[in-house]
Amino acid sequence: MKQVGIEAINAYCGETFVDVPTLFHARGLDASRLDNLMMNRKSVALHCEDAVSFAVNAAKPIVDALTDSERESIELLIVGTESGVDFGKSLATYVHDHLGLSRACRLFETKQACYSGTAAMQMAASVVAASPREGTKALVISSDVARPVPHTYVEPSQGAGAMAMLISDTPVVAEFDWGANGFHSYEVMDTCRPTPEAEAGDVDLSLLTYIDCLRGSFTDYASKVEGADIVDSFDLLAMHTPFPGMVKGAHRTVLRRLKKMSPADLEADFTRRLGPAIMFPREVGNIYAGTVFLALASTVANARIDRELRVGVFSYGSGAASEFYSVVVSPESQRAVRAMNIGGALADRYQLAMEEYDELLVATAELKFGTPDFAFDLDRFPQIVKTQLANRSRLVLSDVRGHHREYVWLGGDQR
Repeated sequence: MKQVGIEAINAYCGETFVDVPTLFHARGLDASRLDNLMMNRKSVALHCEDAVSFAVNAAKPIVDALTDSERESIELLIVGTESGVDFGKSLATYVHDHLGLSRACRLFETKQACYSGTAAMQMAASVVAASPREGTKALVISSDVARPVPHTYVEPSQGAGAMAMLISDTPVVAEFDWGANGFHSYEVMDTCRPTPEAEAGDVDLSLLTYIDCLRGSFTDYASKVEGADIVDSFDLLAMHTPFPGMVKGAHRTVLRRLKKMSPADLEADFTRRLGPAIMFPREVGNIYAGTVFLALASTVANARIDRELRVGVFSYGSGAASEFYSVVVSPESQRAVRAMNIGGALADRYQLAMEEYDELLVATAELKFGTPDFAFDLDRFPQIVKTQLANRSRLVLSDVRGHHREYVWLGGDQR
């Protein structure tokens, strides 16, 4: 069996953010709930950004680093999202075009709430493992842009971002433990997107389902991996992170049931094994299909890794589908992830004043789903563009013509 895993990983979490405590104050929300949220900032998409542009901006540095022959070896492109722009035409078609990938390539989109990225990744891993050709690669991107629900406690956690991963038989970033996968899935109406512009659901039911799926998927994992223990088998953990406080609550509940740990031991275990994983999500918010991969990238970038370590990964998608699997990382993994400078990009975002944030929400809402023709005013927020794109370019949405989305590179390094 080939060694298969993640060769490269990158994040694009937008050019702007809003400070979460400031948002709480402006919306008149109860500040005592901030501690349970455990968030500092949340990423906000520009009015001319969508799941396609986010996906391309995340993947472009990975693709650009490949040689021509390596780029030609990408035989599969999958985009996982719940922010689709069409009921038939997938995001992957636009992404494939703007990344300049070979036409000898499978491409499609997956949907299963926040689990869709993991579904895409596992499909890609199986394709690479089964390929008779050495060097076969697959590009997996998770991309989502939230439509914030103002004046609710959900709004502070709703982020925007994309995670791009190159899956290959050169697993520099993380090697999959082949066959070590546990599942737990069933129908439940915890959260959903009944229309493209709205999110709905039961927050309490979602938390309970998440906890049930964490316990159930690990139990299934342990039934397949002899001697697997939720504490002893994993040096680190990375989990789907709607907001860090939810991860902490689920960790506490499940380990209390499975290991009978004391409150002090639970706190110490969370800090040691999950502390690195929540560092990036605390600055971004929930990016849905990509959040578990943002947590994994955060783990590799921020943990102390001085030898090979095993990471337990939990992926969850409302509705509900879940999976617990494991990967092995090394000091080489950390060097590769740190070279992408994800933390630096997060620190370099433009801080929105509340007036700017609300103006962005209004501007973003102007393009309704299914609108056949629309032209974006790319000069609408010049203070952001001049600050963020003076020395780099980003793909943005410029027009919709006859339902076809048209994109341009905006900023300094025109391509």
